[in-house]
Amino acid sequence: MNSKPLSQLLEEAFVQCRDMDASLAERLQSFADAVSRLGPHFQVAVDHLVDRLRQHDVGENAPKPGEKMPNFVLPDELGQLVSLDTLLEKGPVAVTFHRGHWCPYCRINTRALAEAQDQIAAEGGQVAAIMPDREQYTAGLKAESKAPFPILTDFDNGYALSLNLAFWVGAEMQELMTRAGWDVSRSQGSDTWLLPVPATFVVGTDGEVKARFVDPDYRKRMTIEDLLSALRTAH
Repeated sequence: MNSKPLSQLLEEAFVQCRDMDASLAERLQSFADAVSRLGPHFQVAVDHLVDRLRQHDVGENAPKPGEKMPNFVLPDELGQLVSLDTLLEKGPVAVTFHRGHWCPYCRINTRALAEAQDQIAAEGGQVAAIMPDREQYTAGLKAESKAPFPILTDFDNGYALSLNLAFWVGAEMQELMTRAGWDVSRSQGSDTWLLPVPATFVVGTDGEVKARFVDPDYRKRMTIEDLLSALRTAH
């Protein structure tokens, strides 16, 4: 019987999955399998949460292809304000929402986006990551992931709420997440326990959404291949 705490076992599984020579989808699935094996009760609670979000169509009313992506002005990890309108002057932008620096799936996703930077740039595209964590935590994720793109702070999930992407995790998940070492109230500086649905919007230079990936199941993300394909036609 392994005597290590669940938080340590999950962190070890995360590192192994993050560093796999595999696609983003395969890395995410490998970590989901590890969670199911190490903490089956956690997996059941996640499935219940996902079902609840799907029943209430959480994220469904976020901007769709052909609609304008509302502008944002948010601070990056250095406290400098970054706007979507300014980014679009340089080319299409993949706007990606993440739950936080603490989320292993988001950390795997951020690393994969960083690894794909040369391909993204070759398509004339950019990435702007958004999460509700304060700057010291976004800076930590940026350094850990070797991310060359800005990671922006969405204070109190204000921008995510405006896009119909934010939700309350619920008492059961709050308790389980805290036990696993993922106390989001500390990194967000707020005890609302709101999180964004992880989502990706590929926005063309005309400000319109060209493609999107919105799934209440945070274990799934837009593939790098689909992101590149959308950027290719987003000018």
